[in-house]
Amino acid sequence: MDANILRNNMPGIGEMAPDFEALTTTGPLRFSEYNKGNWVILFSHPADFTPVCTTEMTGFALEQDFFAQHKTKLIGLSIDSIHAHIAWVNSVHEKTGVLFAFPIIADLDMKVAALYGMVQPGESKTAAVRAVFIIDPAGMIRLIMYYPLNVGRNMEEIKRVLLALQTSDEYQVATPLNWQPGDKVIVGAPTTLQGLADRKADKVLEQTDWYLAKKSIN
Repeated sequence: MDANILRNNMPGIGEMAPDFEALTTTGPLRFSEYNKGNWVILFSHPADFTPVCTTEMTGFALEQDFFAQHKTKLIGLSIDSIHAHIAWVNSVHEKTGVLFAFPIIADLDMKVAALYGMVQPGESKTAAVRAVFIIDPAGMIRLIMYYPLNVGRNMEEIKRVLLALQTSDEYQVATPLNWQPGDKVIVGAPTTLQGLADRKADKVLEQTDWYLAKKSIN
């Protein structure tokens, strides 16, 4: 596939996630149906039967209950065949007891990888980088992370940003640097003079300045 096509078809934050149909380790799948009403983490890895990818996929598998509790589905992808995926899943399960129960997309023709800009030609023309897309229940892309082939992802950060997005949506707030569940959140700055007066009079907020105020939500 042409490198320019792979590079230019990169969706952005705030855009609708490109829909597709694909064969996966759990059977045929239409992404929009899989996503409907749920948060989804779509992530790519360079290749089956490789060491860093095995640690990452194992990490996702070990956190499947956490993601389910937070109404989030997982779906992986690499530019490998369905037979390679099945063999790899089986091998890891036999040797470690960990089962990759979430679907893994077989993308030999690179169609899905191209839709999501997962192949970065400067890194590799035949393998997907370690991309992470967090997609909300309405099908909108809310967060994108790209890692190079030789750097594994941070599972705690993926979990943290998912909870930050869900918290921001639920309470209409923002989250500050290094926010963790239970920490104070940032309240939007006032947009009118009356709002500013109300802000100054608020004794509950932790106010650094008129534009920077925090509150607890627990």
